Amino acid sequence: MTKPTVALFLAPGCEEIEALTVADILFRAGIACDTISVAEGREVTSSHNVTIIADKHIDEADLDAYDMLVLPGGLPGTPNLHANAKLMDAVHAFAKADRPLSAICAAPSIFAEEGLLKGRRATSNPGFQHVLAEQGAELVADEPVVVDGNFTTSQGMGTAIDFALEIVRRFQGDDAVEDMKPKIVYWDKCKCS
Repeated sequence: MTKPTVALFLAPGCEEIEALTVADILFRAGIACDTISVAEGREVTSSHNVTIIADKHIDEADLDAYDMLVLPGGLPGTPNLHANAKLMDAVHAFAKADRPLSAICAAPSIFAEEGLLKGRRATSNPGFQHVLAEQGAELVADEPVVVDGNFTTSQGMGTAIDFALEIVRRFQGDDAVEDMKPKIVYWDKCKCS
């Protein structure tokens, strides 16, 4: 059995914590993750002016070879992802084949606007939840991460670790997630005041 490989897309204006948290957690779990730029080159500047060098440019990537596609949010990262025809073709192909698709923050709105979340439980950043509801998703506004079949959606930067752990769970199961939590000093219940 081959190890899973995840494609994590980086667009100009992406939210870097949402993207890099997924890359970090998957690395720690031993899940291969390629960062793929949809910018002009492999260099991508995030919404907070952090420059990231992607592993590949989308034009040199065989997207069908991946086991999951992950879309981080951010503005204008989300509309920049949505504008990439090759990525949208891959998203539709994955959805049609019931292959795993994940998005966080504003990015679940891409799935909704493409008609892929009708009748599915999903969440997103609160500022984009109306898009999901208007496009026929069953909005789950009070959960950090929602899994419905092949779709995993999450709310934003503050839920990025939970989102990444759900990706680990999909490929490696509950035990791998529980094993990861102490290694990253994860607190299930923060007593913040």
